Amino acid sequence: MIYRLIDSSYVKIFHFKLDDKIRVKLKEITKPIHDHLNCVDKVIKSHLSSDIPVINQISTYILNSGGKKMRPIFHLLLAGLDGKITKSNHDVAAIIEFIHTATLLHDDVVDQSTKRRNIQTANAVFGNSASILVGDFLYSRSFQMMVKIDDMSVMKVLADATNKISEGEVLQLINSHNPQINETQYFEVIDFKTAKLFEACGKIAAILNKKNSNQIELYSQIGKHFGIIFQLADDILDYSGNSNEIGKNIGDDLREGKVTLPLILTIKMSNSKDREILNTAIKTGDINYLPSIVSLIQKNGAIDEIKEIANEHLDKIEALLDGDHDKVFQESLFNLAKFSLFRSI
Repeated sequence: MIYRLIDSSYVKIFHFKLDDKIRVKLKEITKPIHDHLNCVDKVIKSHLSSDIPVINQISTYILNSGGKKMRPIFHLLLAGLDGKITKSNHDVAAIIEFIHTATLLHDDVVDQSTKRRNIQTANAVFGNSASILVGDFLYSRSFQMMVKIDDMSVMKVLADATNKISEGEVLQLINSHNPQINETQYFEVIDFKTAKLFEACGKIAAILNKKNSNQIELYSQIGKHFGIIFQLADDILDYSGNSNEIGKNIGDDLREGKVTLPLILTIKMSNSKDREILNTAIKTGDINYLPSIVSLIQKNGAIDEIKEIANEHLDKIEALLDGDHDKVFQESLFNLAKFSLFRSI
């Protein structure tokens, strides 16, 4: 393993085939949309206000907790790929961040998480009940903002995406602590839980720029592959980094019973004795098994196989971006996809 400075923090780097080209900081990637991101921040702040103090307190806490705003960045870059970035894009980017933040508040309660982005989770600070209710506030506020955009096609995309995210969360809950989960079931969960919101970022960018159905689908597919890469990187980090690097407690997925791809592939490649260890660890969520699980993941080469899968999706994004686009935004989008493989949080 080696370490490289990315976005002002050292990140453990896996040897993906494009490793030597990953030298661009997130600030460099987002240069074309710097002013637009400032506008998005203003929209977010202007819509956080409530007469209930605890809502303002928790909303501000989670939104200012160090997230990179990958979904707003992704939406704005796609909007600039073949068109103009307008105030509607600023509003959509803020809506998407509100929806994402609401899911984080709810997820952390369900998962009983205590750490995210190197700080305590909102539920650890303010309690489960307050976190859930403020998550509901952010969901409902996002729909109030959708109405103001006054575009039913945009509302449909966001409503459908939000519903699919909820289905993904339920699927993940149903699948928890089940060592029989296979790759198809895993990818179904991350398609719903992670990729759908990135797909929505793409679809709406195309819709607002009056693109045809083929271009809407193109942007949607870019979002889908980006979301899969994003989640694969996240699942790798849970079994390979350290707590300070990835911003959460190592082994949280195991403790929560989340059967992610590193475990699925390791079970498939293990002998009967090792599978028994893996099965017991998944069923019990006993974090004391973590060193043994990490050793088995390394022994069976699961991480290398996931790297190859991630690179396949990266290649698909590159192919989809191969066309007559704004070259600055095209390069930034591809660099963002590469960066997502090596992010720390």
